[in-house]
Amino acid sequence: MAWGLLLPQSFAGGRQPTAAIRKHPVINTADTAWVLVSSALVLLMTPGLAFFYGGLVRKKNVLSVLMQCVMIMCLITVQWTLLGYSLAFGSSHGGLIGGLDFLALRGVGLDPNAEYAGTIPHQAFMAFQMMFAIITPALIVGAFAERIRFGAFCVFSLLWATLVYDPMAHWVWGAGGWLRNLGALDFAGGTVVHINAGMAALAAALVLGRRKGYPDTSPPHNLPFAVLGAGLLWFGWFGFNSGSALAANGVAVNAFLVTHVAAAAAGLSWALIEWLIIRRPTVLGIISGVVAGLVAITPAAGFVGIGGALAIGAGAGGICYLAVSLVKSRLGYDDSLDAFGVHGIGGIWGAIATGLWASTAVNPAGANGLFYGGIKLFGVQLLAVAVSAVYSFGASYLLFRLVGAIVPLRVSEHDERVGLDLTQHREAGYTLID
Repeated sequence: MAWGLLLPQSFAGGRQPTAAIRKHPVINTADTAWVLVSSALVLLMTPGLAFFYGGLVRKKNVLSVLMQCVMIMCLITVQWTLLGYSLAFGSSHGGLIGGLDFLALRGVGLDPNAEYAGTIPHQAFMAFQMMFAIITPALIVGAFAERIRFGAFCVFSLLWATLVYDPMAHWVWGAGGWLRNLGALDFAGGTVVHINAGMAALAAALVLGRRKGYPDTSPPHNLPFAVLGAGLLWFGWFGFNSGSALAANGVAVNAFLVTHVAAAAAGLSWALIEWLIIRRPTVLGIISGVVAGLVAITPAAGFVGIGGALAIGAGAGGICYLAVSLVKSRLGYDDSLDAFGVHGIGGIWGAIATGLWASTAVNPAGANGLFYGGIKLFGVQLLAVAVSAVYSFGASYLLFRLVGAIVPLRVSEHDERVGLDLTQHREAGYTLID
């Protein structure tokens, strides 16, 4: 997601528009094509996440993770179409929530909406935002993997998307949203996506409790799956960040480049730290570092240059490594696949770092961070981090408790021992006995 302020308002390109386009003369075909491609790239991230998470669980639970991610793709698509988009981007009610202007996509047509994207059809903007709404609750899967009932997961995901994701998207990205009005910068989802999902993941880990046998659970059953998933995430993230310019312009090019640089710097940072501390770099470590770097650069991608990207990526590798290897073990919570340690902590670092390295030399529609004299922006970013973290954790914790009071959250000890693939879905990921 990105601001409408970043968009060119004039039609670019010298070719004559087609007959279909003449009905919408302000539409820029290059911008529209780029946003549609970016939407597809962002959608690909959810199957990528499924493989990333699926490879990290035990083989008796791999299908359960894949099923949860695919269900999110279906469930949230319908929720976003009927209600979610309107709550996030409808006319503002006190800066807290959107109205019902766009209920069931009423009024969301092929003409641009100047509030959000002045050169592409409104439906293209809606579709791009839908992909963000899909992947955000899917990230939470990493916290409760291997122990949640599928029915409870579906109920929670629907409620969370409506009551947590949609309001926060409005605060930060919606016209009239109160954090947007304060000047908070979140180019592609540091607060709305990653802090939001990360804090919900922490709430999930605390409410559901540890897996049986934790911390002596089995290692990842299929690291090649996880590497494939990380690669798909890295690939899709170019649409996630660069597409958030909502135009085929220089801001998109900058976001593309800094996304790649930050991911590489974070993967290198994590691997080097492992090399120093445990004397060997691991495959799991380097792909975790890459994802941490992608998370951290997300809010900053349209506002920082290469130097900032290197610093943000390197910092993400080190900070998230500490969160995963030290903080979790000392506090004792079971965040199964480190959704909080990578996405929550990485998102917090990225949002704060935006307040440090953002520069109007990169994007005049942004603001200068602390290192460029922007004291105000740094303060606003700290406020946005604090508010989003507290709201997401508190609301998510209450939602888990509410759902748990209606339907059981956790599978039985027997079902957990057998595995969720068989007990929740009556399927097995593998038929060979090894």
